[in-house]
Amino acid sequence: MKKSLLSLASAVALYVYGQDQCATALPVGTGTYVVTVIDGTQAPFPICDGSGVNATMGEWYTYTPSQDTALTVSTDLPVNAGRDTRVHIYSDGCANLTCAGGDDDSGSGFLSVATVNVTAGVTYHIAFDDRWESDGFSFQLAVGPPLVGPSGFTPQPITTVGYANCVVDMNGDFLDDVVSTTATVVNINHQQSGGGFLPMNITTTPADNDASWSIAAGDLDDNGFNDLMYGGGSGVTFMMANGTGTAFTEVSFPQYVFCQRTNMVDLDSDGHLDAFSCHDVDANVYYTNDGTGTLTYHQGGLGETCGNYGSLWTDYDNDGDPDLFVAKCGCDEVDILYRNNGDGTFTDIAPALGLNDGQQSWSSAWGDYDNDGDMDVMVGTSTGDYHKLMRNDLGSFVNITPGSGFDTYTGSSIEFTTHDFDNDGWLDILGGGSLMRNNGDLTFAPVLIQPGNGPIGDLNNDGFLDIVNGSTVYMNNGNDNHYLKVNTIGTVGNRNGIGARVEVVSALGTQIREVRSGDGFSYMSSLTAHFGLGADTAVTQVAVHWPSGLVDVIPAPTIDDTLNIIEGSTTIGMAEIGAHDLSIHPNPVQDVLYVHSMSASSNSRVAILDAAGKQVISTTLRNDQVDVSSLPNGTYILEITSKEGPLRAKFTKR
Repeated sequence: MKKSLLSLASAVALYVYGQDQCATALPVGTGTYVVTVIDGTQAPFPICDGSGVNATMGEWYTYTPSQDTALTVSTDLPVNAGRDTRVHIYSDGCANLTCAGGDDDSGSGFLSVATVNVTAGVTYHIAFDDRWESDGFSFQLAVGPPLVGPSGFTPQPITTVGYANCVVDMNGDFLDDVVSTTATVVNINHQQSGGGFLPMNITTTPADNDASWSIAAGDLDDNGFNDLMYGGGSGVTFMMANGTGTAFTEVSFPQYVFCQRTNMVDLDSDGHLDAFSCHDVDANVYYTNDGTGTLTYHQGGLGETCGNYGSLWTDYDNDGDPDLFVAKCGCDEVDILYRNNGDGTFTDIAPALGLNDGQQSWSSAWGDYDNDGDMDVMVGTSTGDYHKLMRNDLGSFVNITPGSGFDTYTGSSIEFTTHDFDNDGWLDILGGGSLMRNNGDLTFAPVLIQPGNGPIGDLNNDGFLDIVNGSTVYMNNGNDNHYLKVNTIGTVGNRNGIGARVEVVSALGTQIREVRSGDGFSYMSSLTAHFGLGADTAVTQVAVHWPSGLVDVIPAPTIDDTLNIIEGSTTIGMAEIGAHDLSIHPNPVQDVLYVHSMSASSNSRVAILDAAGKQVISTTLRNDQVDVSSLPNGTYILEITSKEGPLRAKFTKR
């Protein structure tokens, strides 16, 4: 079909044939162009913005720079008000298309802005698709100095399918993996200890709902392997991993839910991981877990009106239980903050705290931006330039937007999230086409970086956080700053330690992180708590405050390393669960461990957990003895049920 392409920069209308396919893509230069309709026969693939395939048509262009530069492709133009676009930028030619960048909604409303570094003489393909609509629009190409991020990122192609919106450990080796999904496939790029990825495609029963809006991950059935929660346009599907992480069972619920953000969280504090989904057109829904992975549907009590988009569970008042903030949009755009009352009920206190904004926010970024021990928040916007930075003063909030950098920041996005990308010990904020770098004094400065928003984790185990955009991993080039990573392994509570607060103390001060399943609007990022240490060469201690109320303290851990902490495994942790009523001997042990407890019965259940928190023995106490002769040498946790609750003690097998 004949297409009309008008260069507004030169005011000359160009009538051309054949931008319907990659092979016949139309060469363009800098300037502004009009496309009348998207009806090309080749839909762009691979997908370069991390969202789903769901496109059948495309329009194709090429750009060849004469010098190394940064190329920006944008539909964020006034003439496009009300339009919804998606763009992909490829290198390596039509036979081997490799994502260099892409974007869905980083511009105003649902418009797109993608900026990538390009190399002189290399031809890049630019493609728009009809995922959201096929109506005409204008786009602009502009160039500028090459992007230099806080440390720089290097793109590395990987093979993904469908929705590439999840980074999480899927095989229990404490290395982040890249997860992408379709209705019938779970694709896992397993990170290898020596570097690189080993891809695995696992075919599943067709999911009633795919992860078109969001995804969350966590071990719902406590079998040691993470399950997946798909937030679809019509409902929720769970993919339950088997006991080896090599297959999934599809579980869908019949209730209609127009899902937005999904999360996993122990919302009733019973020790079992539950699930939550924002509902776009009705009250939010949640699924309580009986401890075996069997879920029960509920609706109401956690946001009663429509327009629920970006949910994030955080303990804003430091009382030890998770509270719910929902960044809203659409039919009821006023944000809500539901305080957990600790008795199974929640109360919206956003108006009292000045957090009931109505600016189509979509997502929020909660983190301790001033390292004072409580969670502050930046509330973003999906359209316009409204941003709000609120300092938490232990349960009350102060608007510190003026002078913070967010008062002059104009980037808009449906995705805002916070991580320390340069390992300087201060949380940065990613969204709106740039990284707002934390200066350490509650002011932020924008830094353009090549990757946009996507799932985040350490994908080469070097201690620096990387970003996935579609079929490209942007590897953080790093710097000389130090780091510490912490994996939380729950025993009393959920196995992932979701909801735990991790504290790291060094010369820099005290930093805190929360273990969360699902942040931003749609992505699932690593469950590993990551801390930049700047120039600090030692850590005084690490403390984990578990959802159960236990506290584990590790003094002086090795830096530039990963620390795996089992709930209740340290002296303070065991004391808080009644270890004074539990004694074991001999320790170290070879064959038989003798167990004594005043509150345990003669036939109490006994579990032995390995260093990864995986149950390796389940038995019954007989004559105050447990046979451990079959265990390999190593360190273990003995857990015994009693009328006082679970009791634990650490022992060594030799």
